[in-house]
Amino acid sequence: MSSAVASLRARITLSPRTLGVALGDLLLISLFVVLGELQHGYDIVADAPRVLGTALPFFLGWALVSVLVGAYTPVVHRSIGTAAGRTAVAWIGAALVGQALRTTSVFPGESPIPFVLVSLGVGLALLVPWRAAVAYVGTRG
Repeated sequence: MSSAVASLRARITLSPRTLGVALGDLLLISLFVVLGELQHGYDIVADAPRVLGTALPFFLGWALVSVLVGAYTPVVHRSIGTAAGRTAVAWIGAALVGQALRTTSVFPGESPIPFVLVSLGVGLALLVPWRAAVAYVGTRG
């Protein structure tokens, strides 16, 4: 158990900056889900359980894959290329995990190929520039 905790600590730097970046990540993933639900005619208030059910697989995928690829380590705050690369890999993995979870009866929705491609593209378009900007600010200060 302690080796698992040590491995996790090596992949996540606990700091106010990391918390802020993680909150920004979750906000952008939420934006992706909310825009998609609105696009498909759902009311985000009246259909809140569905919206949460749609978001949860992507949150779970992000929580797992972003940690595995080291998206919350200090180097991603100091290198724009590393930040962009690790964020892209993390989102691709997270989106695929999310899509796999959506194929189960536990979560609403399905995973047709067009949605897989849209989720990959929109997530990358939201998360990579955000993380590159965070790294840019990190290189300046």
